[in-house]
Amino acid sequence: MNYLAHLYLSGPTAGIKVGNFIGDYVKGSRHNSYAPEIQKGILLHRQIDSFMDRHPVVRESATIFKPQYRRYASVVIDIIYDHLLATNWNRYNEQSLHHFVSDAHRILLRHYFILPGVVKQFLPFLIKSRRMEHYRLTSGVERTLKIMAGHSSLPDHSHWAIEQLNANYELLNQQFSCFFEEVRIMCELYLAEELIQKRAI
Repeated sequence: MNYLAHLYLSGPTAGIKVGNFIGDYVKGSRHNSYAPEIQKGILLHRQIDSFMDRHPVVRESATIFKPQYRRYASVVIDIIYDHLLATNWNRYNEQSLHHFVSDAHRILLRHYFILPGVVKQFLPFLIKSRRMEHYRLTSGVERTLKIMAGHSSLPDHSHWAIEQLNANYELLNQQFSCFFEEVRIMCELYLAEELIQKRAI
């Protein structure tokens, strides 16, 4: 999953949201240089990614995109699942998607100076374009895939990816719903355990 899902799965704590957002850009033991709540968010990000990589339903979703994307199919699924979260947003959160994204932007900006350099570079564009909010549109998914293809080794098959999304929409939505219920529970247990440990100190 991409930025929107990682932020949602972080719960209400700002530091955990920041850590989960930057998790891809903090490697190895470098998380130890951050404040405790941000460390927890980074470790939660890693748990989510590991859980997703092993999940059979996610692998089934990825097979739809393998003919063109091959080993990058999982990267496409990250964006597709954020799209499906955005389109099903009212099932998971009483706060509107617009206000959730705006709140997330404010949290990230408050922590701007401790963000990894690469995050500092793309965050202003992410905010200005309101990319996470636009994930709810297939045009937003296509634009995101094009941007990623232009800045990484991801092949540019964005139009084909949208064709596959539309052709398999019901199946992908079912697979997402199944997976997301499980990853939500995993994250809730992680956050509850952290809260219990914090109270015990």
